[in-house]
Amino acid sequence: MSSSVLLDKFIKALQLMPGIGPVSASRIAYTLLERKRDLGIEMAEVIKQALEQISRCPSCQNYSDEEGKECDICSSLSRKESAILCVVETPSDVQAIEESGSFQGTYFVLHGHLSPLDGIGVQELGLDILFKKLTAQKYKEVILALSQTVEGNATAAFISNFCKRHEIEVSQIASGVPIGGELNAVDGSTLATSIAHRRKI
Repeated sequence: MSSSVLLDKFIKALQLMPGIGPVSASRIAYTLLERKRDLGIEMAEVIKQALEQISRCPSCQNYSDEEGKECDICSSLSRKESAILCVVETPSDVQAIEESGSFQGTYFVLHGHLSPLDGIGVQELGLDILFKKLTAQKYKEVILALSQTVEGNATAAFISNFCKRHEIEVSQIASGVPIGGELNAVDGSTLATSIAHRRKI
């Protein structure tokens, strides 16, 4: 407990962030109060604006600046013309692949993987949206860049079966991604190699 009720609330609020415990939260709060109040206020305004305005892209389910508006990647004509779609589990996976500079197509973000025990099925992942997209547009290839876990592999198999039934070439990222690993924890060069050496499935 500090000398200020508001300060206690500030420190507690900071602990909502992943990996931020009481000690780190206190350090951040005191730093902002003592030396960086202007930056803190600016950061708070950006956070507020982001949480109020950022929505899901209607085309790929990644994040977009405005509700109902395509994200910058989906609205890129050159990316659309590549006719290659990369399916990932999370928006942070998109960021990891983009930072590797290894892919110039478009994406579809599932925001998870199939997990019937947790009530996560086709509707929750937007797979119905993905399948409509795949049948409405002509894709040369679908790349499955999903985590190498039991659930990730089950999700990949489900999407792969759909693609094969509709004669869409499908591949899966290969070397360098550890079994049980998450894409956003893999370094850029390894990820680039995985995409370059993807294998057909």
